[in-house]
Amino acid sequence: MNTQFKKGVLDLIVLTVISKEDKYGYQLVNEVNKIVNVNEGTIYPLLKRLTNEKYCESYLKQSDAGPARKYYTITISGRVYLEILTKQWLSFTTTVNEFINKSKANDQK
Repeated sequence: MNTQFKKGVLDLIVLTVISKEDKYGYQLVNEVNKIVNVNEGTIYPLLKRLTNEKYCESYLKQSDAGPARKYYTITISGRVYLEILTKQWLSFTTTVNEFINKSKANDQK
């Protein structure tokens, strides 16, 4: 997938994932990778930024399989931001899809 496409949608994907269930970093990387191919070096700075912007928070939770893990949870302002991003994404993709479909229809004439 185009790198610029990924950059534009990662906030939306990450916030959507943690809006359903708190996740620790490695879990989050795995979930995001089901949608777009990313690495930890992309996700952790994004999580730090989202935390600094108060769209998510982190907390430590003891693990049965080793040291405590840092989990991420969405905040109230994160839910508002997620709703805005979702509406913008849906509007954007609808417009682009309509443009592409019209362009294809005109090419077939």
